[in-house]
Formats: sequence, structure tokens, C-alpha cells
Amino acid sequence: MVVLSSLGSPQWRINTSTQSKQYLTLHTLESIHPTDIFALAPTPSSILTGSGSSTIQIHSTVPPTNPSAPSTTSPAKAATTAIDGAGGQSNEQGKEFAKLQELKAAHALGCHHIAVARETFRRAASVGFGGEVKLWAYTADETWIEEMIELDMPLDGKTTKKAGEAWAVALSYNGRFLASTTHDGRINVWELEGSDAGKRIREYETKGSWGMCIDISADGRFTASGHENGSLYIFNNDTGRLLHSLPSLLRPVRSVAFSPHTTLLAAAGDSRTIALYEVSSGEQVANLAGHSAWILSIDFNSTGEYLLSGGFDGRAKVWNVGTRTCVVTHGESEKPLWVVRWLPKIGGRSEMFVVAGGTGGVGVLREASGG
Repeated sequence: MVVLSSLGSPQWRINTSTQSKQYLTLHTLESIHPTDIFALAPTPSSILTGSGSSTIQIHSTVPPTNPSAPSTTSPAKAATTAIDGAGGQSNEQGKEFAKLQELKAAHALGCHHIAVARETFRRAASVGFGGEVKLWAYTADETWIEEMIELDMPLDGKTTKKAGEAWAVALSYNGRFLASTTHDGRINVWELEGSDAGKRIREYETKGSWGMCIDISADGRFTASGHENGSLYIFNNDTGRLLHSLPSLLRPVRSVAFSPHTTLLAAAGDSRTIALYEVSSGEQVANLAGHSAWILSIDFNSTGEYLLSGGFDGRAKVWNVGTRTCVVTHGESEKPLWVVRWLPKIGGRSEMFVVAGGTGGVGVLREASGG
């Protein structure tokens, strides 16, 4: 994978004296997709990846012999078996970072977003370039299968579903609700449980600009969206009303993320900076600069202490949220990093994150200190 190999060493070095962390390249999944990887969602022991191809890939992130790997509560098998889309055994069985499963023909034109329910990790949602949304359930036999929930989509006329009704998606932490952005700036929210499964229960209105990104807060109270015209909004899910129209980034917003305790919202995109907003007041409290190109993806770690970002410049950065400083810069590549994510922290495992993008592969990195 270019973003890693260009460094010539498995340990990524810190660029300046003000930066104070080091990460090791734990593994590189080379060219697991034939095109750019646009979507990635982690579970405690696996990653789901989507690209311009029709197949969603699922790989283990837990060594086969790791005693701390979750079992019955984990949404992914700890690399002890690997199952392909037809239910047969993979020749990668028992390998570290093995392919666990392929969701074949998931999206005919490719997949650009995948989200998981981050409390249970037993439901996922994916969106294809054809505009279709699919829901996936993690089963007792440790495989993902498609959920037959038909989403109540707005109609264009009497029978035809409107185009552009789903771009970016987010699942609530418990997996009960799905939110998506639309081409004309609206936010749709669906119920996924019980007799109302698939029913559209909310439709938030904005000023008509394409919704490029979305997130739901960990406590489920808020939904945030970022738009092509630079606009940012936070909605109160309890009241169904707009809470804040945030100061604009002026250029397209490609990623938004709530901090774990819902105190901050981070937003980034073509402005090449990351804006931090206080959720309660809507006030912008920080502006993090350092990327030389569009910022494509951001993600808070489990404590909210650090923020990960990836850009079109091929670099990943780790930011200390408290000091508002960049503590790590990783890699130099001509290939964009479309998605970066922290892996859920399990047992005594060191903090880890993954990067994916233009190479069709995934880099897995681990903090140099710790267990």
C-alpha cells in the first residue's frame, strides 16, 4: 500500500519536535479491492470495507490466538474461521487479518458509505452509487446477512422512489435508527425496530445544498450534517427541531463527527481545516490546520482525547483535542485517504487505527507504547 510503503520503515516517524506520539505499522492489507476504498466501518474484531466494486469485504483485526478477543458479544469472528459469500471456507482460515466474509453483489455500482451501530456492532448499513441502501445483521453463526427491511423512501410521482434520497448514512449507537443525507439537503431518519421498522419518522430541512456527511451523537440526542455549500447543522432528535446552524466552513464539508460525550462536533472538508464546535452553544471553539489538501475523513477515539483525520494529500494526522495540536503525521502518498477510523479498544490492546483509500488496501497502525 503506497501510503505506508513510501516511508521505508514499519514505524512512522514524528515530523516535528512538538509532536509526541509514535505508531507502528502493524499490518497492511494489500489491494483487497480492485478500486479505491471509499467506505470502512470497524467492529471490535473486524473491518467492513466498500469500494467501486460490487463486493463488501470483511477482514479480521484480531489475531487468532488473542485471548482478549470478544466471543459471544463480538460482532466479528476473531480470525478462527473465514467464510466466503457462498458459505464455504476461505483459504485464509487461521491467518491474522484474514478475510472473514465477502458480501458479494452488495452494490452493483460500488459502495461509498458504510456505518455500524457502535454500541452493539450487530447492525450495519451501506449505500451504493446506485442510490440503494442496504441493512446488514450480524448473526449467531458470526456472519453478516442482509436484513429485509424496506425503507419508506419518498416517491417521485405515485410509485417511483425519488432519486438522491440517500448519500451519507449514520446509525444510532444502539442500531435502532438510521439517518441519511439527500441530494437536496434534507435529512431522513428511519425507525429500524419493531412493527414500524422501515418507517420514516423524521425529515429535517436545510437550505437545499447536497448533504455530504452525517453523524448521530452517542447519546442519540443529536444529528449533525455537513453540506456542499459549507453549511453545518445540528438537529435535536427529541424535539425534531433545528438546534444550531453553525458557522459555515464556506467550502464543501466532507466529514462530521461528534465526540464520545457529545460535548464537541468536529467538521472538515475542502477548507483543509478541522473546525471544532461546542454542541451546547454552537460556538466554534477551535480551528485545526495542517493538511495541504481536502480533508476527507475524521474520527474521534473512544475517550475523545484524540481526533484522527485523513486527507486527499495522502496523510493521516492525529490531533490532541485538549491542546488543539497535531501530535502525529503519517505517510506521504499520491493516493488519497478516503476514510480513516479508530478501531474499538478491547482488553489491554494498544490504541489502533486504520487508513484506506486510493490504493485499494488498508493500513492497520498501532500505538508504539502499551499492551
